[in-house]
Amino acid sequence: MIDLYTAATPNGFKISIALEEMGLDYKVHAIDLGRGKQKSPAFLKLNPNGRIPVIVDRDNDNFTVFESGAILIYLAEKTGQLMPSDLRGRMDVIEWLMFQMSGIGPMQGQAHVFFRYFPEKIQPVIERYQNETKRLYSVLNNRLKNRDYLAGSGRGDYSIADIANWCWVRSHNWAGVKIDDLLDLSLWCDRIAVRPAAIKGVTIPKPIEGRKTADIGKKIIVT
Repeated sequence: MIDLYTAATPNGFKISIALEEMGLDYKVHAIDLGRGKQKSPAFLKLNPNGRIPVIVDRDNDNFTVFESGAILIYLAEKTGQLMPSDLRGRMDVIEWLMFQMSGIGPMQGQAHVFFRYFPEKIQPVIERYQNETKRLYSVLNNRLKNRDYLAGSGRGDYSIADIANWCWVRSHNWAGVKIDDLLDLSLWCDRIAVRPAAIKGVTIPKPIEGRKTADIGKKIIVT
């Protein structure tokens, strides 16, 4: 059994989708970001940085992992799923996973904040993050030409790299970024969106009672 400490954000959805894809048993602990529960002493023992998601693998001596990318790698290695075992294939997946972690997540996250939530609309700042997000989307789009998925040979194989990137790209409208002109990226988004694990994963956890999903989303960068 795996304990999943999470919230309804792109980084949180990565792990719920992966757990569903891998068929692992897990228990959800929804963290109320709006009330700062991720900064509580109990949570900080799990992740000193005070961010979601975190997992505790009860079947592996309560092994604890934080940072969504690290969690995805841990789960892939634990199950032997969604990442090849050969060096080139493994590094291919990790490269595109790190592309999301270092690029799309930070840039799109800032676009979310300044486009949706920041009290002052600073247009040059909004455009800076939207444009960089769109540039990174174009990199994905180019990668996906004649491919179904980001990593692997031939047309590619579905992996944790796809999960990580899709969880952010799917919310492109929330950042004010359009992908209609990025055909291969759009088709890839649609391809993943119909997977049963993706459909279920983006509903986990359910919004905390009395709080709108958008309220939770306000904390997307600082949680």
